[in-house]
Amino acid sequence: MIDVTLPQLGESVSEGTVTKWLVREGDFVQKDQPLVEIGTDKADSELPAPSAGRVTQILAKEGETLAVNAVLCRLDESAQSSTAPQAGPGASASDVRAPAPAPVPAPPSAPAAVVARPPASSPSLAAAAGLEIASSRSVTGGTLATPTARKAALENEVNLDSVQGSGERGRITRDDVLRAAASNGPQAVPPPAPAPAPVAAPPAPAPAAARAPAAALTQLINQGGGFVPPVPGVGYGSFKVPAYKPNEGDKVVPFSRRRRITADHMTYSKFASPHVVTVAEIDLNKVSQLRDAHKDRYKKEGHALTMLAFVTVAVARALRENMALNARVLDDAYVVMKDINIGVAVDSPDGLVVPVIRRADELGVRGIVRGIDELAKRARSGKITVDDLSGATFSVTNPGLKGNLFGGAIINQPNVGILRMGEIQKRVVVVEGPGGEDVIAIHPVMYAALSYDHRIVDGVAANNFLWRVADVLEKGEFEV
Repeated sequence: MIDVTLPQLGESVSEGTVTKWLVREGDFVQKDQPLVEIGTDKADSELPAPSAGRVTQILAKEGETLAVNAVLCRLDESAQSSTAPQAGPGASASDVRAPAPAPVPAPPSAPAAVVARPPASSPSLAAAAGLEIASSRSVTGGTLATPTARKAALENEVNLDSVQGSGERGRITRDDVLRAAASNGPQAVPPPAPAPAPVAAPPAPAPAAARAPAAALTQLINQGGGFVPPVPGVGYGSFKVPAYKPNEGDKVVPFSRRRRITADHMTYSKFASPHVVTVAEIDLNKVSQLRDAHKDRYKKEGHALTMLAFVTVAVARALRENMALNARVLDDAYVVMKDINIGVAVDSPDGLVVPVIRRADELGVRGIVRGIDELAKRARSGKITVDDLSGATFSVTNPGLKGNLFGGAIINQPNVGILRMGEIQKRVVVVEGPGGEDVIAIHPVMYAALSYDHRIVDGVAANNFLWRVADVLEKGEFEV
């Protein structure tokens, strides 16, 4: 019997969502035959069968989000296709499907169903399974948990300190909190309160329910060193987000999986990284002349010589000279990355994705142009892979033709910096004339905004980096 588990689908990917099963229990499959479609925050992919055999049990439901190494289904590799009975008029269900060797999960109302995956919030079960109760901690001493997990903990009165996280580096996810709440049984919900989320209830009717969020907040304060971050959709301190009241003509648009992932990513980034934004004004006169002189030749070759390519080359050079921006933060340390892999934001049918140009500092303008074109085509055709989207050490984003003056982008975790290009406009500038005198000219100018993580990047390092990016572009010394 083989357990088919959720693999590590790329760097920093700690969980995946079962989007669609391609087989059913009782089906015989060949080796490498796609079993299930898995969606991650990077891309969607099909999981192949590790061996030929019969699918005896499917353990994960469509739409369920699981941690890496969770069991998806079981295969009986000893079964042969010739012995797999086909469903016919006289065939029973037991003839078609092999009996499941594992215990069948109990109905949701039975607490015993949780025993199949021991909840770390129960000390006795965790000890029996050899699990460590203490959750991973952030650099400030607080429990590592996603914003959605903190919201679920408030709503279900779960102490995050007693929950074993299944996310990256032990981070607690929403599913971890819900499993802990289910294992606590009826004690997790006060008997007089019919609503499961007392946070959203008015404070007057039930004093006991009103005290519950305060108790949960006190727990978070005690375990987080005195700071409790705002909870999206709930509020912060005495402020509570008002409930939505439907009005005629309103359109409620459910979050897609990609939009939910993006929302959680952006919320986490703003909570985790103290963002600082600094802006540089860049005279693009020389690089624009260089682009105009060669863009037709590139077009004949099937490539677009864009300003994004020049900016990416300049960023790669500046990163090599200012490696503090080519880093990531760990729990109680940070690491400066050797390779310079630049993520370039690209629009796709499913939303914004950030494919990665690897070792960008070793590529010239032509190599960067080809890399951006190939990744953009795969993204727009829906053929982008997990590997294409993994491993970025810094990011560059371009607002497109209908951009604006400048804007501070949210850092793409786990990077510590992102450069956002602004709109390119012709402006009056003062330049040095042939005789060394100051003269007025009209040049294309762009404002570039650098957002950086002030936990490890100081202002001096950030300003040196951005100054170097501007210097490379203003000199226009590129081989095309």
